[in-house]
Amino acid sequence: MNTRSLRFRLVAWHAGLLTAIFVLLAVLILLGLRHYLEADLRDTQARRAGQIADTLLANLKQTGPDFLAQEIESLYAPEANDRFIRISRQDGQVLYVSGPPKDQSFDSTGLAAAAPAPVPARKVKLPGNITLLIATRPFLAPSGDRYLVEVGAPTTPMDTMLEQLLTLLGIGLPLVVLVGIGGGYLLVGRALAPVDQISRKAERITQHNLGERLPVPRTADELERLSLSLNLMIQRIEDALLNSKRFVADASHELRTPLTVLRAELENLISSGHLTLELREAVGSVLEEVDRLGRIVEQLFALSRLDAGEARAEWVSFDLAELAATTADQMGLLAKDKGIAVSCDANRRVPVKGDRARLKQVVVNLLDNAIKYTPEHGVIQLRVAAINGRAVLEVSDSGIGIPREAVPHIFDRFYRVDQARTRDAGGAGLGLSIVRSICAAHGAEVDVESDVGSGSRFRIRLPLANGEKSP
Repeated sequence: MNTRSLRFRLVAWHAGLLTAIFVLLAVLILLGLRHYLEADLRDTQARRAGQIADTLLANLKQTGPDFLAQEIESLYAPEANDRFIRISRQDGQVLYVSGPPKDQSFDSTGLAAAAPAPVPARKVKLPGNITLLIATRPFLAPSGDRYLVEVGAPTTPMDTMLEQLLTLLGIGLPLVVLVGIGGGYLLVGRALAPVDQISRKAERITQHNLGERLPVPRTADELERLSLSLNLMIQRIEDALLNSKRFVADASHELRTPLTVLRAELENLISSGHLTLELREAVGSVLEEVDRLGRIVEQLFALSRLDAGEARAEWVSFDLAELAATTADQMGLLAKDKGIAVSCDANRRVPVKGDRARLKQVVVNLLDNAIKYTPEHGVIQLRVAAINGRAVLEVSDSGIGIPREAVPHIFDRFYRVDQARTRDAGGAGLGLSIVRSICAAHGAEVDVESDVGSGSRFRIRLPLANGEKSP
């Protein structure tokens, strides 16, 4: 998982925010519920203390402590209901105290007396992790006697309820967060789906299909504006590239005639017999440069025609293996001059469909490139076969090889690995560009493997004709 991706960061931010909200909500619920339950328990005990004071202590002089104890046991049953009740005089004399509850959770007789100026309610910690919430009610009887009524109850039921709620929240919170993360992932995925569509479409746009445009989501937001801006940029790039191709096509076309005239004049001049030896050599050198310039112009003209789609105009079905073998025989004469052995493995028929002349130009350019950069007594191998439903043409040599950093650029126009070496060999950095353009027009893939000093291998894969397989 890419932790730096926008999708991951959005989901992580969503999950973190969702978790923080749920944790905060759970804490607020627990604190609020605890406060409510304590307040309710405190109010209940305070009302009960008030009832005892108002109904039983007002006539204590007439009824006596025994009647008071009987009434409390009859009306409130503190032991059975796990309550604590204690009534004492102002001088500290205890008139009544309830016994231990039925679950024996605390000893009521061991509770310390209330302070002289008691608070309305207090909590008392007892052994066994028991907490009593005691409400205190001072009472002034008509006789002038002062009494203190204490009524309490353990907070155990409340604590148990809060612990159960905490357990439920501890179990439910991760589940809710996981569901929220899953929902956030789906939501972010749907939100970024147009971006994925734009990216996939952009990856398919090359200089050969600049007329295509990116999809524009009608969302009236930044994404729509981005798509429109990118389409405008592609339009400008298309216009600039078309102008560049038009200039190259026009320039190469216009240069062909003057170069032809110049070559003819130079040839006539050098054959006239009126030139000195030095002038003849100078004119010969100029004629070589004119020939070189003519080849460059022809290559530029070929590229302009390929850019215009000329390679798809004359498609026929033919045997690529036979074409490669014939071309290898023709190019073998150049290889013999350098003492280079050229072997051809193209014995089985490999049917393809395309422009025969242009595909022959591919074989010629690859073999010519291999011959140029293979030293004397080297080896060049040409292989044609049908593999996995594709026609494969492979040219490998034992030449000087290509530096690894230069491999991604060798198909670029006018790119030279070594300026001086390429110039001496007569190239202008257009041969492999023509190869790539022809392959692109035929829906073929071209790649290269090379190491300095170990040679190079160019491999072209193109579809078989009508999905045929070689016999």
